[in-house]
Amino acid sequence: MGFPEDIGVIDTMMGTTAGTTGKNRYAFLERALKDAESANMNFPAQYMFKDVPFSDQARDTDGNLDEPPQGPDLLLPFMDRCNVEIAMVGIPASGEGEGVRCVTQHPERFIPCHEPDPNDGVEAIRTIRRLHDEFGLKAVTAFPSGRMPQVPIDAPLMYPIYALCCELDIPIFCCAGIPGPRVPAAPQHVERIDQVMYDFPELTFVTRHGCEPWEDLAVKLMLKWPGLHYSTSAFAPKHYPKAIIDYANTRGADRIIYAGYFPMGLSLDKIFQQLRNVPFKNEVWPKFLRDNARRVLKLD
Repeated sequence: MGFPEDIGVIDTMMGTTAGTTGKNRYAFLERALKDAESANMNFPAQYMFKDVPFSDQARDTDGNLDEPPQGPDLLLPFMDRCNVEIAMVGIPASGEGEGVRCVTQHPERFIPCHEPDPNDGVEAIRTIRRLHDEFGLKAVTAFPSGRMPQVPIDAPLMYPIYALCCELDIPIFCCAGIPGPRVPAAPQHVERIDQVMYDFPELTFVTRHGCEPWEDLAVKLMLKWPGLHYSTSAFAPKHYPKAIIDYANTRGADRIIYAGYFPMGLSLDKIFQQLRNVPFKNEVWPKFLRDNARRVLKLD
């Protein structure tokens, strides 16, 4: 059978802005980046991707960059073309912006997540509760190496957030492995997840951004902890780690979750073109593209 054309896909990582507007999404990282090249990138890991979507827009007669559409106007045409039924998008603490426009104008197509800053302490907890009450928050996200100061996966500042995720019965999607932006990687070592899963056995923890170069360790920990999952965000399908494909095809079919990286670094069209060459077994595809995300995000 191979890649199934008739499955309504759930994408667990999609951005909401593109072009020069998209650069504003990474303002929180500016203080942490020290190299000059990063300051001129459309997003901080741009050096890792070829043909970054919307990074070079045509200029108008006044020399200004033409912006692509934003929010649902940008995303829905691509989603419809690639049969993406639902996408998870981030919403800020302000309760405003393109992500909020997505989930309020098209609630059948977009579900909200939020990335708090653990350095905000109790205020981060209040924000998660408020967004959960107001928008039906489906997940919390985390970028341990991207905070200033950095907050490791197993840091005490993260524990109230993990506890709240357990209380609200929502998952956390957390970057793990070497980060793309040029910031220290130690806070995202996959080994740190082990202690978190021990302390929070009820937690549903989904890794983002590959876990490299510790993907074998990620598989070992998924075998150990039933609440631990892996999502394929920020990876072109042709670069999915072999250890992850092998795990999905054997004991891990229920643990590997599709996630894209559009419009930040990968075209949705390119992702779905390459997906057709991923050697998943027939029975893995529905779980990978839809069922695992539906279960973890409690979309039923």
